[in-house]
Amino acid sequence: MNPVNTLIAPTVGVPMQVILLLTALTLLPAILMSLTPFLRIVIVLHFLRQALGTQTAPSNQVLVGLSTFLTFLLIQPLAGAIYTDTWIPFEKGQLSVTQAAEKAAVPIKGYISRFVREKDVELFLKASGAPAPKTKEDLSLSVLAPAYVLSELKTSFQIGAILFIPFLIVDVVVASITVSIGMVQLPPVMISAPFKILLFVLVDGWNLVIGSLLASFRN
Repeated sequence: MNPVNTLIAPTVGVPMQVILLLTALTLLPAILMSLTPFLRIVIVLHFLRQALGTQTAPSNQVLVGLSTFLTFLLIQPLAGAIYTDTWIPFEKGQLSVTQAAEKAAVPIKGYISRFVREKDVELFLKASGAPAPKTKEDLSLSVLAPAYVLSELKTSFQIGAILFIPFLIVDVVVASITVSIGMVQLPPVMISAPFKILLFVLVDGWNLVIGSLLASFRN
């Protein structure tokens, strides 16, 4: 008999197991996008595309695909640890569902707590009415998860603003030149776009941006 079914069967019937599984599969994409490096990476890449002024190049599918591959690369050690320490004992029947969930939550909380800001944690602690814990390890995922999303949104917007600066300078210079020579009817964006793309290619921009993003998760 499957040990997983043995652990679940006494408390949860087969129809409820199916409902819980379908619910988990529905929520899984949102969880993976919100509680992994995917959130920061995809927002920064969208900011980069807007700064370049290339509209739909690269396409959304390409940006999402690149963000997904980079996310898998970054969370591979965490996923491997959870698989080895939690999933394998769970399959062998050494852990119950509750024990496996609690054990898997420990490395997840440890990873998330590296990137959350204290200000955001305090916000959600007050919102939940929970008492302040003594250490980060005592924080629950219900507090850490939204705090992580909020912290990542701020970080990604900060990186996006920095990415905009050099391209904004190019836009301002081109706009000043076109106005000074009387080319008022010609949109400056049409002229500045090739220069921004050329500048980005010459400095090997993709390598720099992706390298900086990966390094930001290792600090």
